Amino acid sequence: MSPWCLSLTNKKQRFYTVKNRSTEKRERRRLRSKNLKSFKLLLCAFLLALFCLAPIAALAVATGESAPDFKLQDMTGEDVSLSDFKGRLVLLKLATTWCPTCKQLSAEIKNIGEFLKDQDVVVLEVFVQDSEKTIKKYLGDHQPPMTFHALLDDGQAYKAYNVYLIPRFLLIDEEQVVRFDSSGRNVMADDIRSMVLEYSRSSATEAPSAEATDK
Repeated sequence: MSPWCLSLTNKKQRFYTVKNRSTEKRERRRLRSKNLKSFKLLLCAFLLALFCLAPIAALAVATGESAPDFKLQDMTGEDVSLSDFKGRLVLLKLATTWCPTCKQLSAEIKNIGEFLKDQDVVVLEVFVQDSEKTIKKYLGDHQPPMTFHALLDDGQAYKAYNVYLIPRFLLIDEEQVVRFDSSGRNVMADDIRSMVLEYSRSSATEAPSAEATDK
């Protein structure tokens, strides 16, 4: 074989070697991309399953049991305890400023603010993952008509109520017993109104009897 032919052969071999290496790299990249997509799909499936099971796990306090007490600071630096409001219905909302569903629940509560005031209901909104500055900016100058306290959680409420989902909405009666725990379910203004009327001692007292109505 002539030197010239040998030179061409060597070049041809180098060309196919480089080409094969390039093909191998592309194949490795393709496999990595495929594996990454498979991992993402598995992760999404896991998170979806976790989300579906979370409402079951989120019930730290069963309906009919005493609500865990806590003492947290409000936006003025004042200590506020759940037990401060024994003898009154309390709507406890565990939330954050960045949760869209939390904002939606706030709007539902706002829609029946005057009703809650008339029923002497207390609303405690506990922010579990926010700074005081962020909370104040989030609340703005809005002053709800009912008794309302925005509280900064230091971990007490988060642990006591086993918060896995937000918002978490609970209705606590005059004896500090949990009567409702949303545990991941959406709660509308009409739902809250119905529960307040059902569990409010003052509403039951003020409701006229059938005999009085007939007279």
